[in-house]
Amino acid sequence: MRGLIQDFHYVLRQLRKSPGFTTGAVLTLALAIGANAVVFSVINAFILRPLNVPNSSTVYSVGHVNDIWGYESYPNYLDLRERNHTFQALAASNISEAGLDSGDGPSRAWLYETSGNYFDVMGLRPYLGRFFQASDEHGANSAPYLVLAYSYWQTHFHEDRGVVGRTVQLNKHPFTIIGVAPPKFVGTFLAFSADFFVPIVNQEQVDGESLLNDRRRHWISEVIGNLKPGVTPAQAIADLNTVGMYLQKTYPQEENETGFSLGHPSVGDAFGGAVRAFLAGLMLLAALILLAACANLGSLFAARAADRSREVALRLALGSSRSRVLRGLFSEAVLISVLGGAVGLLGSVYLLRALSTWQPFPEFPLNLPVSPDAMVYALAFGLALISGLLFGAVPVKQVLRTDPYQIIKVGSSGRMGRRIGIRDVLLALQIAICAVLITSSFVAVRGLARSIHSNLGVEPQNAMLAETDLGMAGYSAAQVPAVQKRMIEAMSSIPGVTSVGLVGQYPPLHMGWDSTNIFSDELTDLRPSNATGEAIKYNISPEYFQAAGTALLSGRNFTWHDDKDAPRVAIVNQEFARKIFGSTADAIGRFYKTGDGTRRQVIGVVQDGKYTANLAENPQPAMFLPILQSPSNETWLVVRSDRDPQQLGAAIRSSLRQLDAGLPVFIQTWSSEMNGALFASRMAALSLGVLGVMGALLSITGIFGMAAYSVSKRLRELGIRVALGGQRKEVLKAALGRAFKLLVFGSAVGLFFGILASRVLAYIVYQATPRDPLVLVGAVLAMFSVGLIATWIPARRALAVDPMILLREE
Repeated sequence: MRGLIQDFHYVLRQLRKSPGFTTGAVLTLALAIGANAVVFSVINAFILRPLNVPNSSTVYSVGHVNDIWGYESYPNYLDLRERNHTFQALAASNISEAGLDSGDGPSRAWLYETSGNYFDVMGLRPYLGRFFQASDEHGANSAPYLVLAYSYWQTHFHEDRGVVGRTVQLNKHPFTIIGVAPPKFVGTFLAFSADFFVPIVNQEQVDGESLLNDRRRHWISEVIGNLKPGVTPAQAIADLNTVGMYLQKTYPQEENETGFSLGHPSVGDAFGGAVRAFLAGLMLLAALILLAACANLGSLFAARAADRSREVALRLALGSSRSRVLRGLFSEAVLISVLGGAVGLLGSVYLLRALSTWQPFPEFPLNLPVSPDAMVYALAFGLALISGLLFGAVPVKQVLRTDPYQIIKVGSSGRMGRRIGIRDVLLALQIAICAVLITSSFVAVRGLARSIHSNLGVEPQNAMLAETDLGMAGYSAAQVPAVQKRMIEAMSSIPGVTSVGLVGQYPPLHMGWDSTNIFSDELTDLRPSNATGEAIKYNISPEYFQAAGTALLSGRNFTWHDDKDAPRVAIVNQEFARKIFGSTADAIGRFYKTGDGTRRQVIGVVQDGKYTANLAENPQPAMFLPILQSPSNETWLVVRSDRDPQQLGAAIRSSLRQLDAGLPVFIQTWSSEMNGALFASRMAALSLGVLGVMGALLSITGIFGMAAYSVSKRLRELGIRVALGGQRKEVLKAALGRAFKLLVFGSAVGLFFGILASRVLAYIVYQATPRDPLVLVGAVLAMFSVGLIATWIPARRALAVDPMILLREE
């Protein structure tokens, strides 16, 4: 220990003598370790970190092999709960939205509709009051109870412990607050922070329609439970598949799937393999950044060891052992790595805390639990130690081969060898990593630019969206159509508004969508296995296409006469017509059926578009139904105008308040609402862009270090070349030739692997392709710029060599 302390004291003195080297090395590692800490924190929060409940390792969510969300109908859930033999209990939940009035008027709030055994399955205890239980359920609308989330209780009820027992209005229905959930529990979908929880048997009062007895409607978003002791996931899946086969046999007309799957609740499971693949790729790129930093520092340490060869030789000649010298070198490397890790971790903590409070979608209460925990701190410390050992090991061979007597006798020649050394390999590797990062970032940015200007099937520019749910204001299903028509008329009377449309439930490019099976008109057996295809469904008003900017290609538009008493009609997109009828030309006048047996006639065909929250989706069939034939409490007004969005939003809010002051409404531009569809592309472009810049900075410092070292060690040779009449081109080739060769070789290898690695971006970023000529040209120019910047100062120094001054010094 005394020797180690002496080594560290000596290292500190040496580092204080080289503040530039010390600062550069520490910041290089800080960037690399900080980037790894941030990426790992995101992976830890959304994939690795378990639910904040007791015995979380035994808690599994039930999904489907062909449907990662695992939606179920409520009757199916009851059968799964009662007929399985491998779960201690199964609970059901669904995320919904409602209007909560605690005395100051209704406000929009997000909630979980859960089965009565939900909190028991999670093994939770209330912070205040009690939870509702299975014994509270006695049929539809029999348990008007409400459990507040801890944070909602803090912000909206100011931590009032007397809130238990208070009655509030939920969509104009009285509910009694019976408890407060424990802190840090916001539900089982980790990315979503619920405001409160209500029993699922009161679903009709929350959603405005009764779905408890409808086996066709798969609306329960999560079935979750804990396995019995000794039961494996494989046994549980086999058991659930047996129940699924029973459901399929007993209810052949229903859309029941038999292939079940299990997974621990996480965002990665919820959004499928694409998110996992992207996060894994991001972690790999962050690791490459760290590897590039280690390569950079390894080169610097090798050069530093060469510069200190005479000092090392003297220490060896005076009796110091080689192990003691190596221990000093490793002490220096580890000290720098620990300092860099501490600085990087500190910066990542501030960034992650900012990310944890970030709300990219104001309409949704997102929860980003990315604050660092013990695993993140351990990772940063481990990476710091490993990094120090990696780049500290680079000059080991150099020290072991040192001949002290030869160096003391003739001095360090500083001759640059012609063989490929470890510094050359490290620099080439670093340049290749930089090229991979730059190519991937160009692919992501180019894909994002294309997605913004691609054909979406709608025109978000100059369009406002006003979202509301008439059920929150207490309107019955019979009153909804008339209210919606009055809303359209009120919006149309606003000065500057050119068109107004209405779409029920979800607009295109929203983070939610509704789809249903489609059957040919000749079929009478409407089992899901006989479906011709699946289509996304929209309920719209007659003016919707004009307001949305969707082109009607053939046929006619809806009118207000297409009501519940008129024949059932539909307008479909081109992909629907091609898939169901074979071509768009033959679609007008044709009939098809939906899963409930309704027969509809196609009266129009519109252009294809993008419908889900993923712009990288393949073309999908879509059908548009008259809002009067498929009414919906959920209402999205599409208001098109050239007016300033803030002024128009104020006018929309004022008009709606005149209609009903108690109607909660959320207003935003359609471009802002598209943030969900563009979120993956933007995050990919941003994160890869940051990593690309970091890789470029590391490559610049690495190439600069090698070029500067090469010039400094060959000044005498360069002076002789100049004295003998050498041309500037030849001098530059002699001084920087090796650096440029490594730049070209490393860039070529990196571009190749960058193109291969960029293929995964096609699943995240719409129209992201590495075959884009602009991507290749941009990557090549970027690498050329990296080389130019890195060698500019060494090149000027090489060209400024004065042979007379050098000869006098000799």
